[in-house]
Amino acid sequence: QVQPVESGGGLVQAGGSLTLSCSVSGGTFVGDDMVAWYRQAPGKEREVIATITWDDGSRHYTDSMRGRFTISKDNAKKTAFLQMNSLKPEDTAVYYCSAVLVGQTLWGKGTQVTVSS
Repeated sequence: QVQPVESGGGLVQAGGSLTLSCSVSGGTFVGDDMVAWYRQAPGKEREVIATITWDDGSRHYTDSMRGRFTISKDNAKKTAFLQMNSLKPEDTAVYYCSAVLVGQTLWGKGTQVTVSS
């Protein structure tokens, strides 16, 4: 079964940047299939950051995430990205990628992002 694989997490100082990747190799994107980025901080619920539709690249952001986070994709590599700038300690969380392929939602195992003050 196809499973998204996240990478790019790590430890960064406040104010720094990171780019996360989500590889969905082996998956086939059709129609309005999409990739989404979520995060879950300790003791909090998982929250959506942004989504990108694979065919036309349309993007949607949660209002609180707009501005510092940018979602993008590389069709040839079947990889989505999340560029994160001006990181804050409160951005510390496990970041997850999900791919909706032909109506089925597939989740990655997540990548830890830790922002030190």
